[in-house]
Amino acid sequence: MKILKFLTLLPFLSFSCDGADESIQITEPKPVEEVKYDDTGVLFKSYKGLVMAGYQGWFTAEGDGAERGWHHYQKNGKFEPGAASIDFWPDVTDYPKTYKTAFKYKNQEAAHVYSPYDEESVDLHFKWMKEHGIDGVYMQRFVSEVKGESGKRHFNKVLANALKASKKYGRAISIMYDLSGSNTADMDFIAKDWEELQSTFKLFDNKENPQYLRHNGRPLLAIWGVGFNDGRKYSIADIQKLVEKVKGPTKKASILLGVPYYWRTLGNDTENSTLLHTVIKSADVIMPWAVGRYNSTSYTSVAGTHLPGDIAWCKANNLDYAPLVFPGFSWGNLKNDKSLYNQIPRGRGDFLWQQIAGAKLSGAEALYVAMFDEVDEGTAIFKCKREGELPENADGKFVGIEGDLKTDHYLWLTGQGAKWFHGESGFSAKKPERPL
Repeated sequence: MKILKFLTLLPFLSFSCDGADESIQITEPKPVEEVKYDDTGVLFKSYKGLVMAGYQGWFTAEGDGAERGWHHYQKNGKFEPGAASIDFWPDVTDYPKTYKTAFKYKNQEAAHVYSPYDEESVDLHFKWMKEHGIDGVYMQRFVSEVKGESGKRHFNKVLANALKASKKYGRAISIMYDLSGSNTADMDFIAKDWEELQSTFKLFDNKENPQYLRHNGRPLLAIWGVGFNDGRKYSIADIQKLVEKVKGPTKKASILLGVPYYWRTLGNDTENSTLLHTVIKSADVIMPWAVGRYNSTSYTSVAGTHLPGDIAWCKANNLDYAPLVFPGFSWGNLKNDKSLYNQIPRGRGDFLWQQIAGAKLSGAEALYVAMFDEVDEGTAIFKCKREGELPENADGKFVGIEGDLKTDHYLWLTGQGAKWFHGESGFSAKKPERPL
């Protein structure tokens, strides 16, 4: 009955522009201003009201100092025409430092990429967040990579870059462990690594890092990959022990859990175990993984049932809820399957705004955007090359954002959503139109 009650509030899910509100106030990015902190030293006291993205930060380039080669750009050890794992190509026009690749444009000019190992590149990313009003990011920490010396060195360097930039531009930052590829033994590693990060980077020092995200009065740690039924080598019980260890008897941290999309009904992508609900109830926030679970056509039938039902369940169990939105999806090069190019089209931002509106009008109080920089699977919102401006890729291709849009369009549109979540009026199910 609760689901039916919520559904009566969701006429926007059919997403029609006919008769929509025309009073939306559109503005361009504002110049970056100096960040000022209050007397408590804490800039973000709650996730509520914030729109934050995931930040992969896992790319490296030949010659960047990371000594990892073309990491996450390459495929089968090569990054050259016919061998790439990325579908979208970053627009590096604004980057102070870039790296020449073997790829070329039609005019035979060499194509370049960036590396987040460089402080300047990460600073630019946070500058974009500030300019567009995006609140901040969850810094991904891939357990399968940081267990190794080179991976740990890389992700620590990227984190150091991000902490400096987020403080400079007043953007929220939080650590997120991605458990993909992990096993039971890694739970102890995560707990130790988390303690080490707190000490090494003074994460919770309000003077050193006033921008670190708090929630329910405590620093927020995110753990992604809880309860999926895809054959992972750790159990829900392992996660339960990890959460208990991280929170400790004094509850020194708040916890966000990244869970399967069908977590509440324990179906489809979710392990059929009620222990998952027990672990979820011990957390502070949950974020269901929605990437690939629907497209613009199926969104109404999927999210129309699950989104309001999820929110009702969380409210009944005193749990906060952050739905995930994503601009589109493409992984033709990553999977070596041409049918997967632009698998979930962006529709000039229609699909992203459909989800933002769906979440906001359902009563969600925060958003997780996948992802800031994920060009591998085509969910990146940062500046990417447009159609018609892409490097050539042998018998394959790259996917660009729509040719009539600015390369920062998805940053801008995400920022419009952030304004709505911040309480600004004038927004509706109708996608904002950006002035030319």
